[in-house]
Amino acid sequence: MQTSIEIAQKVTLKPIREIMEGLGLADEDVEFYGKYNGKVRLQTLQKFSSRPDGKLILVTAMTPTSHGEGKTLTSVGLGQALAKIGKKGMIALREPSLGPVFGIKGGATGGGYAQVLPMEDINLHFNGDIHAIGAAHNLLAAMVDNHMLKSNDLRIDPTNVLWNRAMDMNDRSLRQIVIGLGGRINGIPRESGFVITAASEVMAILALATSRADLKKRLGNIVVGFDLDSGVVTAEQLQAHKAMAVILNEAIMPNLVQTIEHTPALIHAGPFANIAHGTSSVLADRIALKLADYVVTESGFGADLGAEKFFDIVCRQSGLWPSTVVVVATCRAIKLHGGVPEKPEGSLEQENPDAFNKGLGNLEVHVRNMKKFGVPVLVAINRFPYDRPSEIAMVEELCQKLEVACVSHQAFNKGGEGAAALAQKAVQLAESAGPPRPKFIYDLELPVEDKIRKIATEIYGADGVYYEKRAMKKLEKFAGLGYGNLPVCIAKTQASLSDNPRAQGVPKGWMLTVTDANLSAGAGFLVISCGEMMLMPGLPKLPAAINMDVDENGKITGLF
Repeated sequence: MQTSIEIAQKVTLKPIREIMEGLGLADEDVEFYGKYNGKVRLQTLQKFSSRPDGKLILVTAMTPTSHGEGKTLTSVGLGQALAKIGKKGMIALREPSLGPVFGIKGGATGGGYAQVLPMEDINLHFNGDIHAIGAAHNLLAAMVDNHMLKSNDLRIDPTNVLWNRAMDMNDRSLRQIVIGLGGRINGIPRESGFVITAASEVMAILALATSRADLKKRLGNIVVGFDLDSGVVTAEQLQAHKAMAVILNEAIMPNLVQTIEHTPALIHAGPFANIAHGTSSVLADRIALKLADYVVTESGFGADLGAEKFFDIVCRQSGLWPSTVVVVATCRAIKLHGGVPEKPEGSLEQENPDAFNKGLGNLEVHVRNMKKFGVPVLVAINRFPYDRPSEIAMVEELCQKLEVACVSHQAFNKGGEGAAALAQKAVQLAESAGPPRPKFIYDLELPVEDKIRKIATEIYGADGVYYEKRAMKKLEKFAGLGYGNLPVCIAKTQASLSDNPRAQGVPKGWMLTVTDANLSAGAGFLVISCGEMMLMPGLPKLPAAINMDVDENGKITGLF
């Protein structure tokens, strides 16, 4: 059986100008990055401002296994299938992070015959975007420490600096460090640390910015720490935000590529959904909606994370609103949530009707949660060769009970053709949706604790919320400084509806534990950390990196 990278390397890509021609883009609309990809200039939004927006289709999923359930695969397959049924479609996806690519999860460009290409470029240093984000983040960090050493006119408290460093690699040893050792020439000694670049507030800002002016404003609003009077110190006060925007001048433009079947795709920004808000950029979505009739975008991990944040944070800030939500389900994930372990390898491929019936509860929770936002819901079963007709029938029976549509697809093996029925149903639902009527889980005017409680009880199924003293003190401080009206972005495990990664299925009788809170004033939300949540992941015992290689001709193997 061919691997995804082997399939991708046999595809003859179309020159990017051919993809542009199908979208009505001219050379002046694109900054070219080689023969097969380019960046769409932001002026394109103004150029096509008189065009009506297309329909937005959001792809999310049930709580995943450790390997993911094919959300990107489904998004790409659905985008390709739109062309198969005669519709003008486009795809908007997040950029992969190098850390997970070389860690446990692998790449994030789809798989089989539903991939975005060139997959090697996208999964690695894709047009330098994430490196630029890391550089902008670290410029601000350097300017903070330099200011404290040289003059400290802003009276920054060295013991109360919030802004750490960033690096796009899983490296647990950098979570907590001490900097400035070796004498005054090396700066002021203090504790610091690293976050992975996808968890940087700069990444979230890039994904939410609507223009270069908005980008600079958001960068200026970043709170880097507190002064000796407990007042906030911002990037604008350090005069760092404009230089940061200079570094991000190219990165703010969405990247135009293609799928295996030459469907156009915009891939831009990559905030994690278990740490940040987990969707591609607002600019990519807005540009795509002007260029296509139907735009498929995805949110990270399960619907409890990426989709909730897409509605309550992204849609609230941007005015975007999907016409359909597609919830990806797999038979293996359903069995996992019914109590079947992932190991030994192959356990989830075995038939187990009792576990399957129990595991359906996890899918049911996600579907019911998505219905709360008032958008038509479609369950997409990503079929594997070992799935049984009886298992598919059980999912269809559940969906019938929940009064939502259900379609299985085989995009991995058959590409767009294998998802044609899914595309037909998604279009039908999108067209029947009517004008957007935004519904959110919480009102911004509520106290922060009430916002968290609403998500905890209405989305996760918790009985309530417990706050550790450190987190409560921070929340009280942020509210006192005027940030209490921001939306909340909950950082928790993706492996469970709860904050315990081992609690699978539909956990009952538990309290959400808030362990920490951080202010992302530039992005425009409060980050609420729950359980044992790390902003810098670590590598597994056998990282994906050990299977990768490149030969003398530059051909890469082992990347998936």
